[in-house]
Amino acid sequence: MIELEIVGVRVEMPSNQPLVLLKEVAGDRHLPIWIGTAEATAIALAQQGVVPPRPLTHDLLCSIVKALGRSVASVTLTAVEDGVFYAQLMFDDGTAVGSRASDALAVALRADCTIWCAPAVMEDAGVRITDHDEEEPDAITSPEAEERELRRFREFLNGVEPEDFEK
Repeated sequence: MIELEIVGVRVEMPSNQPLVLLKEVAGDRHLPIWIGTAEATAIALAQQGVVPPRPLTHDLLCSIVKALGRSVASVTLTAVEDGVFYAQLMFDDGTAVGSRASDALAVALRADCTIWCAPAVMEDAGVRITDHDEEEPDAITSPEAEERELRRFREFLNGVEPEDFEK
């Protein structure tokens, strides 16, 4: 399995289609996933640490899991078929529940759990974004490096269409 982290959410123009970008923790491949507006909002709010006045659906789900004495241990992106990503929520007792990838990612941020990706998913849908800057490998954690990475990804997205990821 490949560990991923969420880089951010962006709305692509002119289609107004939201996209979540993930990156390999120990690699240079990225995984773009086109998602719905509600899920994009849920992911962006969680990433920014915004707590809504009333719980969103993903907040409610995490509250229910906690109230039942369980926790979400990890999220795994298990498959991609015809551009549709599939995921699983893995609970602390070993129970696995199927999920849409976007919902699983929104839950993962709230549960503060690891995000995994099946190698076949990364092989099928992963992309490399080359870095022409000579940055230090550990500099990626700095805000400046994250901004450079987001800028490079935006430049990459300017020339790509969702159909480019179909086989």
